[in-house]
Amino acid sequence: MRTGFIIGSLAMAGIMSACGGGNDSAPAGGEPAPPPASSISVRLEPIVGGLADPVFMTSAPGDHTRLFLVEQGGAIRIFDLTSGALLSTPFLTIAGIIISGGEQGLLGMAFDPDYGTNGRFYVHYTDLNGDIVIARYERNPSNPNLAGTTGIILQTIPHPFTNHNGGMLAFGPDGCLYAGPGDGGSANDPDNHAQNPSSRLGKLLRLNPQTGGPCSNVTLNPFLAGGAPEVWSIGLRNPWRFSFDRRTGDLYIADVGQSAREEINVVLQAQGGGRGVNYGWRCMEGTQQTFNFDANCAQATLNGPVLDYPRTGEACAITGGYVYRGSAIPALDGTYFYADFCAGFVRSFRFQNGQVLDQFDWPTLRPPGRFVTSFGEDAQGELYILTQGGGLWRIAPN
Repeated sequence: MRTGFIIGSLAMAGIMSACGGGNDSAPAGGEPAPPPASSISVRLEPIVGGLADPVFMTSAPGDHTRLFLVEQGGAIRIFDLTSGALLSTPFLTIAGIIISGGEQGLLGMAFDPDYGTNGRFYVHYTDLNGDIVIARYERNPSNPNLAGTTGIILQTIPHPFTNHNGGMLAFGPDGCLYAGPGDGGSANDPDNHAQNPSSRLGKLLRLNPQTGGPCSNVTLNPFLAGGAPEVWSIGLRNPWRFSFDRRTGDLYIADVGQSAREEINVVLQAQGGGRGVNYGWRCMEGTQQTFNFDANCAQATLNGPVLDYPRTGEACAITGGYVYRGSAIPALDGTYFYADFCAGFVRSFRFQNGQVLDQFDWPTLRPPGRFVTSFGEDAQGELYILTQGGGLWRIAPN
């Protein structure tokens, strides 16, 4: 690999708050520039409260009537948009086979793109041994609001510590299932999992949803010969939510930092979608070289974040979101949202022509109680915010 490291096109010493950045350049193709975020009026619309430690929300493909809410303790709940009610019976309950609390538990789910036909969905949890499990379940054939009670384990990843389990699952534009387990926990990645291609920890995995092995759809995984064959990219610490832009297929990864920087990485689908990319941890934290920057790091090609921010004030852990592609707020089209768990801010930017543009801090989107655990995206591309206190809000026009 060539010497040196690549820093993202606009990685910063700190995020510009409020109205920073601006967007005074038109997108490629001669289209008019979108309005600046500061001119768009939005609010949080409350959807439901009283959830038990919600950590994720999603919808089944094409399903415009239900939201599926993942609770860390082991349940997936259904909110019926038609009736405005949270169904009393969970869609799935696996509390008996997981360990929950802190950074462990039922942490994520993803619906198969062909869910309408095959009824399959996937979950990410920590089992009773504290190991990461990725499993496939199916809906009950006679009741669409219930899942089958038995899952098929696709991956079990030994996990030495209780923290840094990741938790995100998402299908990419290539039809493969992507998973983001953390680096194994503790601090400073003591076993250097993230930079070791033979370890599945600290990676983005690209899986065959049928077998749980490496996905070979369209493009081969880069470490099939030498390394863990499921690995797609390396150098992540604890990716707390990644997402694919539903229009472009571009990949956004929010990676929680150690003690100094929180970061967001962006890789374009047109440039390989992150195949073989090294995101830098533990050689780097955000744009900063850490004390772990050794000779091997100096020889690696490290893909720095496009944006990072310091852990100053109450900021402590980034929560990644989505690029907005809904129809309710057309002016937000192409805007990526993220938050900080402790500070409670919700911020956004647009990534265009390799640049981070129109950064904005949204005071009207700060949820009560802060502690944003996740964003959610429904089948129509509208965005939601979840908080540890049990609330779900939709980002809505004012």
